[in-house]
Amino acid sequence: MPSLTRKMTKTGTRLRVLATFAAAASLTLALSGCTKLETQSPSSVRNAADNAADASATEPGTGAGANGAQARAGGLGTVDCAHAKCIALTFDAGPSENSARLLDILKEKQVPATFFLLGKRHIDTYPELVRRMSDEGHEVASHTWTHKILTDADPDEIRDELERPNREIERLTGKRPTLMRPPQGRTDDTVHGICRELGLAEVLWSVTAKDYKTNDSDLITERVLDQSSRDGIILLHDIYDGTVPAVPGIIDALKKRGYVFVTVPQLMAPGKAEPGKVYR
Repeated sequence: MPSLTRKMTKTGTRLRVLATFAAAASLTLALSGCTKLETQSPSSVRNAADNAADASATEPGTGAGANGAQARAGGLGTVDCAHAKCIALTFDAGPSENSARLLDILKEKQVPATFFLLGKRHIDTYPELVRRMSDEGHEVASHTWTHKILTDADPDEIRDELERPNREIERLTGKRPTLMRPPQGRTDDTVHGICRELGLAEVLWSVTAKDYKTNDSDLITERVLDQSSRDGIILLHDIYDGTVPAVPGIIDALKKRGYVFVTVPQLMAPGKAEPGKVYR
C-alpha cells in the first residue's frame, strides 16, 4: 500500500503541473493580445439615458417635465424606440455605382439608413453621392480609408485610416462623423483607445446576409428576414450587385412585421454612442 507521503508527493506534483499549464495559458493570452470584446446594445444606451433623465428630474431645481420621455422627444426624430419596434439598415464600403439607385429606393420607401463609407476609390470617386446621403437625412459614418484591418496596423496607421475619411466626409457634408465600423468587425483595445481620442464610437451588427458571398437577391432577403429582431443592426454592402435589388423586399417585409426603420443614432436615442465603446 503506498505511503501517505508518496500520495502527497504525487498530488503536489500534479498541482504544480496544472499551475504551470495555467500560467502558460495566461501568458499565451497576454502575448496574443486576446481580450474579450465588450459590446453594448441600443436598448442599454436608451435605458441609461432615461434613468439619468429620471434621476435629474428628482433633483431640486429641475423642472417636473425633465423625464425620460420628454428627453427622448427632444432627441433625433420622432421615433421612440423604447416603444416602437425599431431596426437599423446599414451599408458598408460605398459609395459605389449602385448607391444612386439605393438612395432612390430609400427615398421612395421613406427609410433612413446609416452608411459606413470607404475613402479610397469610394468617397474620392463619388463625392456627390456622399453629399446626397447627408442631404437626404441618412447618417454618414466611416469604414476607414483603405479597408485595412485595424488590428494588424500600428497606431499611426490606425489614426490615418480613421482621420482621412473623417476629414473628407466633413468637407463634403459639413458634419464630422461620430461613428465608425472596423473592417471585418475586427477591433481591440488599441483601436478602442484611438477611437476615443478621435471621438468615434464603433458600431458592429446583429444581422448579416453575407452578401459578399452571393449575388442571389432572394437569398440575401431570406437571410436578413430570418435574423432580424427588435433593435437589430442589419449589415449590407451596396457595392455588390445582388444587394440593392434585395432592399425593396427587405423593407416591405419588415414593415409588414411592424418594424420602423431608423438610423443607428436614432436607435440609441435619447442616449448617444460614446467614443471608444463598441455597440451591436
